[in-house]
Amino acid sequence: MQIIPVPGNLEISTFDQLANELAKGGEEKVLFDARHLRWVDPGGIVGLLAAGAAARERQGTPPRLQLVEAGDVATYLARMNFFEAAESIFELDIQPPRRSWNSSDVLLEVTPITTNTDVHAVVDRVQQQAGTILSRTLNYPASAVVQFSVILSEVCQNIIEHAEAPGWVAAQTYNWAKRLGKQVLTISVMDVGKGFKGSLADTHAARFGDRWGDATALEAAFIHGLTRFPDSGRGQGIQQIRKQVRRWDGTISIRSGTARIADVPDWDEAPPLEEHLPPFPGAQIHIVLPAREAGNG
Repeated sequence: MQIIPVPGNLEISTFDQLANELAKGGEEKVLFDARHLRWVDPGGIVGLLAAGAAARERQGTPPRLQLVEAGDVATYLARMNFFEAAESIFELDIQPPRRSWNSSDVLLEVTPITTNTDVHAVVDRVQQQAGTILSRTLNYPASAVVQFSVILSEVCQNIIEHAEAPGWVAAQTYNWAKRLGKQVLTISVMDVGKGFKGSLADTHAARFGDRWGDATALEAAFIHGLTRFPDSGRGQGIQQIRKQVRRWDGTISIRSGTARIADVPDWDEAPPLEEHLPPFPGAQIHIVLPAREAGNG
């Protein structure tokens, strides 16, 4: 059995550790050891689901997931609807806590995305609460609700149009007191499908020749706006998301295959392009939107 230790802090910055451990495996059954998990954010939650789904796809059997049965992490995972999504992926070693509460800082619990109907349902469900979080917590103008809904719709639609595999989305606000000194909204969307290289290959691989790879495919979509659609005007979602996130001084990163590309503001020290990462299927999109100064519309 391959035992994969889950980092104590599981977030987008430690996701590569999961990918790296998973890439070492062979034919043996996988056990995700999350008994030392102490903190997890939306990126970590959907990342764990994606890693479990990738392991299940590789082995043909569900991997095991070990969690501490009692404590804040299990309670939080229940609040985020993690266990509902996990039941179809993992063999769970604990009885999930009951979910009988809501939280004002959770914009969107873990939600599977498999059809266009799922995308519409997600947007409809978050619009009212998005207004509260964006205006009261992040000091965004009222018009931001529509723009945010477009972003959310586009990142989810990316799964339907490109992945050809299941995906998940989650979003929540946090107080980044030490890192940024303000509230932020994080949105994570992941799938275990074809990835950008696989999605764009038929349309664009030939023109890049030997340069074609995960990083080149990400640059083609993220920077140059190339899509898998032959007609112009379709598939421009990533470009529009990037522009809007930049207007809000936010950051967006996309990991696919063995590469990650990012549009980073001054407050973020992440590199704009990373290559030779541990291979992982599909695409993983992460967005962080910081609060504005009060009165700055």
